[in-house]
Parts: sequence; C-alpha cells; structure tokens
Amino acid sequence: MEQTRRADSRYQLGLGKVEELAALVKETGAEKVIFDNSLRTIQSYNLAKATKVEVIDRFQLILEIFTSRATTTEANLQIQLATLKNEVKHAKEKVRLSKRGEQPGFMGIGVYEADVYRQALKRQIPVIQKKLRNVREKRVLQRDRRTELGFKSISLAGYTNAGKSRLFNALSDATAVVDNALFTTLSTTTRQIEFSNRKFLLTDTVGFIDRLPISLIEAFHSTLEETIFSDLIILVLDINEPIETIRKKNKTCQDTIDKIGASSVPVITALNKIDKLTEEEAKQKFEEIKDETKNPILISAKKCTNLDQLRKEILIKLEGYVQASFTVPTTSAAMSLVSWVHKGADVKQTEYIENWIKMTFDAPPEFMEKTKSRVKGLGGKFELKINPT
Repeated sequence: MEQTRRADSRYQLGLGKVEELAALVKETGAEKVIFDNSLRTIQSYNLAKATKVEVIDRFQLILEIFTSRATTTEANLQIQLATLKNEVKHAKEKVRLSKRGEQPGFMGIGVYEADVYRQALKRQIPVIQKKLRNVREKRVLQRDRRTELGFKSISLAGYTNAGKSRLFNALSDATAVVDNALFTTLSTTTRQIEFSNRKFLLTDTVGFIDRLPISLIEAFHSTLEETIFSDLIILVLDINEPIETIRKKNKTCQDTIDKIGASSVPVITALNKIDKLTEEEAKQKFEEIKDETKNPILISAKKCTNLDQLRKEILIKLEGYVQASFTVPTTSAAMSLVSWVHKGADVKQTEYIENWIKMTFDAPPEFMEKTKSRVKGLGGKFELKINPT
C-alpha cells in the first residue's frame, strides 16, 4: 500500500488509508504490518490498535532478520546492543502508551514506571559494550599477529545477497553458509587462501543494505572493522539485476565503505552471477556500469568463471605484480634458476628450445630484480613487461 501525502502525526497514513489497511489485514489474515519508512512510537501504537496486529517499520524488520540469522556470540551481542539503544529512545513513550491498554508490540510494558524501565535498559548497554570490547581486543590481537606473519588481508564486501559467501567458498574451498536470503552472514569468517605461491587472508563480512540505520552500522562496527583494516576490498555486485538496481546498490556500497572509514582501501568490483546471463547481456551490462565501478571484473562464483582473472587482479593490487620473461642457456645453474622461480613466482610458460630455456612469469618488482641479476649472471636475456595480460 502506498500513499503520497504529508505524514499524519497519529497514523503516518491518512485515516481513510488506515481503514483500508485494517480491512486488508482482516481479509488476508495478516499477522504483521511492515512500513518501509520510519514510524514514531505513537504511530505504531495507533496502527496496532486499528489493525489488531503488530506494526513495525524498516529498522525493526532489519533487526528481526538479523536476530533470526545470528549464529555467533558476537553477532548476538551486536544485535542486542542495537535493539537496546533503539528501545531506550522509545522507552518513555512506550510505557505511557501501554498504560492506555495493551496493543500488539506493547505487551506487558505498562507494568513498569517509565524511568525505571528506561534505566533498566540503559544499565544493560555498558555490559554488552564491555563484552564486545573484549571480542574486539581479541580481533585486534589476531590482526596484529597476522601482520607480523606478513599476511595481507582481503575483505569481501557488497550488498546483501550479492553472492559474497559463495565467492568466499570458491576462493577458499570453505563451506560458509550460502542461501538466497538477506544477511546470511552477520559475523566475519576468515580463511587462508593461496595462489601463485602467495598466501592471503580472505574475510567474508556482513552485507550492506540501502538506508542501513547508523545505529546498526555502529553496532556492527567491530565486524565492519575488518573491512577498514584490510589491504584490499573485493566489492561484490549482482550483475543479473536491472542496471538501475546495480547502480543504486553500487552507490550504497560505496557510501557505506566511506561511512565506515575504508575509502582509502583499494577496491576490485566483482560483477557476479554472469552464469544467469548470456555472454552478450553480460558484456552490455559491463559496458554500462564499468565507468561507475572500481576495477570491474565479470565473474560467476557459482561456476568459478573468471576467478583466475580475479586472482591476477588481486596480485597486481596487493603485490604490484608485473610480468617478465627471460632466456638463458641450458646449464645446471639455469635449471636451478628455473626451480627457484617456480617457488617464488607465478610461472605462465616454460619452453625448452634447443640449448636455451625461455620462461614467462608474474612476480613482485623486488623478485624481478633478483631474477634479472641471476639471469645476467648466466649470460641470459631479461625482458620486463609492465602491464601483464
């Protein structure tokens, strides 16, 4: 149901629409009414009285979804914190209204005095905050330890239900829960991944959503912090959606990344779910969206399409990988060089031509310098390609 008018102070909707809504609830047997926009406490109460069912707004709906999806202690604590902070804001009005008579969503609150109820809620907040601080301190120690070990970290971010967890599984051979539903992931999961003789830490994070209330961003700060402190963000978008929806969700994700203070972190945009499009449709959408996204790559996490291209882009962003080739005479020292390069670089091709060995590989600049020196020492030829393909 939609209505375009100035919001009514008592019901949000006009009185005629309220009567329509009550009739619709009765006709359909609805158990709950959900408003996409925010409701004041008095509006929720009056609407519940008129419809005889609980009436909630978008914020409360997100909290309910979060609650049903939470599987870790940290996620549950963060949800409790957001719920309590929201309840404190509305406590006095809820108690006052519930004394008029209980309505769905206001059950039992009237037995409290307003100040007593509000103070009881406020006392719980620092207890939960302390528990979350302890979790955060452990996370900081883990992050410091990973830094000491030389691991670079990659965070998967993006709009909820874009396919982050499936991409996480594809890159890490893990078994994170994959579901066609909102907010399947509410806490971070980190796994070590390895390719091209390099090890990284990959983290799956909570999904973003349009108009995510700031209090929820604050509540999930310790989880979102993994994005802030990562060395690279892979931003996952569902390219199977209409182009305007993709644009809107990309902007929401970019705005959220800015809000949490991660705007300086390099981004690769993984345009996911190309398995649901024809090749022509995927190319067309890519052309339309490429200038609005950061380093876009077409992929399918489900079919593992173009994941090698994604890995190559990760190496370029994180390691400054470049491509080079060398040719050296075939000797025992040259064979030792070949073995050494295989251990430290991403070898693309090795050719044995008469009395010569030719090798093409990707590696960081510092590795290239060492290789160049060894090649020159063997009387070989070294060629650097700045832009690998």
